[in-house]
Amino acid sequence: MDEAQKQAMAEAVARIRENMTTAAKAAGRDPGEVLLCAACKTRTVEEVRYSADLPIDLFGENHVQELVEKTDAGAYNGKPGHFIGHLQTNKVNKVVGRAALIQSVDSTRLLDKIEAAAERLGITQEILMEINIGAEESKSGVGPDDLWPLLDAAAAKTHIKVRGLMAIPPADADDTATRRFFAEMRELLAKAAARGYENARMNILSMGMSHDYAAAIAEGATIVRVGTAIYGARDYSKKK
Repeated sequence: MDEAQKQAMAEAVARIRENMTTAAKAAGRDPGEVLLCAACKTRTVEEVRYSADLPIDLFGENHVQELVEKTDAGAYNGKPGHFIGHLQTNKVNKVVGRAALIQSVDSTRLLDKIEAAAERLGITQEILMEINIGAEESKSGVGPDDLWPLLDAAAAKTHIKVRGLMAIPPADADDTATRRFFAEMRELLAKAAARGYENARMNILSMGMSHDYAAAIAEGATIVRVGTAIYGARDYSKKK
């Protein structure tokens, strides 16, 4: 990275932080309630290591190989790394114990694999349930009505702790529809929290990306996942 790239990234994060604060205050919320997750898929270790010195709270990886590479290299500089992409069951062992939070759990089969891996390591793995809030066939995640049996299944696990929900509204939704999807997620989290599962602490709502994080904050997001607005347009030729 050259100095111009570093300056651009620092200025971008400062703008995002300012926008996050403005959005939180406008909603009557404490800005400190909302964490900035840098979605860093395809980004180099050098880029991530530099951004870790900026006011970013945590990092989100979509690809297992990148999570492994960047954690092994210490690229996050001690900040948490979350897994935010679709997780295949055959790659669970590489993620459990490495990701502070797995944000994309959407099946009992995946729950079983995470439980087994966490038990072997003697740890409790924190997770979010991914909700397919727009009922899109192309996306992973469970429908809102299917959340309850998934939470029931998680309640039987002794090495998993459910911390909340994650969602991505449809990309083609207009601002009004996107805001409605975010509101539905807030209501769903409240319902899930009210059920009082012993091994759950349902207080994390991960939603909102570069183009809509302010609206997500207005509707209760506690983690926003921002990539392009921090690092610039992605080069997908680097995809792992």
